[in-house]
Amino acid sequence: MALWKRLWLLFTVIWVVAAALNAVTILAFGEDIDPEKALTPVFFGVAVPAAAYLLGWLWALWRQRKGRAD
Repeated sequence: MALWKRLWLLFTVIWVVAAALNAVTILAFGEDIDPEKALTPVFFGVAVPAAAYLLGWLWALWRQRKGRAD
């Protein structure tokens, strides 16, 4: 497995745990708060790791093509 994938996996685990804790905190301690407000951290908990993977994949593809050109 490539190094960037390992680092992405580590980042993703930390990010998802932090987002889940944030959502649970909003639900548990938010008085008179709409439960839909907890969807924002859940959305970012999925979207940010997906965007980071896309960037890592594009970077690896760019490096691979650059290596072939040299």
